Formats: sequence, C-alpha cells, structure tokens
Amino acid sequence: MGFQDTPEEWQVTATETPFTGNKTSVRTDEVVMPDGTVARRDYQVHPGSVAVLALDEEDRVLVLRQYRHPVRHKLWEIPAGLLDVPGENPLHAAQRELYEEAYVKAENWRVLTDVYTTPGGCDEAVRIFLARNLSEADGERFEVSEEEADMEVARVPLRELVRGVLAGDLHNNCLVVGVLSLAAVLAGDGVDSLRPAEAPWPARPFEA
Repeated sequence: MGFQDTPEEWQVTATETPFTGNKTSVRTDEVVMPDGTVARRDYQVHPGSVAVLALDEEDRVLVLRQYRHPVRHKLWEIPAGLLDVPGENPLHAAQRELYEEAYVKAENWRVLTDVYTTPGGCDEAVRIFLARNLSEADGERFEVSEEEADMEVARVPLRELVRGVLAGDLHNNCLVVGVLSLAAVLAGDGVDSLRPAEAPWPARPFEA
C-alpha cells in the first residue's frame, strides 16, 4: 500500500479530566511538540460508534431523520449508535442499532469504511457497515424515547442521496461518508472487494 495512516504517540507530560459526562468526557493533555515546547490539547474522549448503510434490493438506502440539538437541525442520517460496552463486537452493535432504530435485519454484512469523525478535537472512531438482503426484524419493536420518538424513517435511492450530499443539502458525517464510499465501490471494484464484517479494527479492538 505505502500510503496510509500510521500510529504514533507524542509524549504527554500531564493529563487531567475537567469534565466527565454520561457517555463522554473532556481531557486536557500537555503534549511535547517536536521543538521541545509543551502545548495543551483539549479533546473529547468518546467510546466509539458504529453506523449502518442498509441497501435494499432496489438500491435504496434506509435513512432516518432526527433532531440534533448541538447543530439545531433535523438531519437525515443512517442508523448509528455508541459502542456502549468496552470491547463490544462492532458488528453486533451495528445489528442491534439497525433493529432498534429501523426494525430491520440484514443477511449480508461488510465493512464499508472506518473513520475518525473529528480527529482535531475528539477521539471518536466510527466503523460504517454495508448491510444488504434486508427484511423485517423478528420480535417486538424497540421502545424509543427522547429525540428518537420523533424520528422519521425513509428509503431513498442511492443516486438521490449522492446528489444531496454534493449539493450541500445533507450534512451528517456517517451518511456523507457512507453514501460516497458506496458510490465509489459500485463504480469501482464492487461490494465483494470490501472487507469482511469481522475485519480487525485497531482504533477500537473488539472481542470476536
């Protein structure tokens, strides 16, 4: 390959956690720079997330419309959720989110892409899966609350979502990355070239 991101860790001389929330926290590190000076870096510590680009037999993507208070918008998104349990298998978490948010299951799973959402200010890593061969889930529907109680569900042609992303009409990170990644895969080597669903994820190691 030759052209890839590489792990590296600069020396931290001191660290503190000025804020701890329900799911995330804020950390302040004093980091030694290449010239020997020390700089303070504040960032959000995040457990990591999974997202699912669920594609049906008509090349439509399952999307959700949900209110996001920090940006004061209702955004069209793909199903996603936190890795609540340390070491949790991301595929199992993705299957759970697809069931809980859309009452859908999928027979075919691949890793679409892995991203750091905001590496300048947050350590969140997201694994985006491609899920195909969709059908209605089994069992009772998951009871939603808070913002999810107002959530809308739709299936939109992939081509229409690509146009929306490039027009600046769609802004959710996972939707944008997922949609454009899938369009590139379909125009290139095809979905069989994607990594298997259980592919290693160094950013968030997990149990098989």
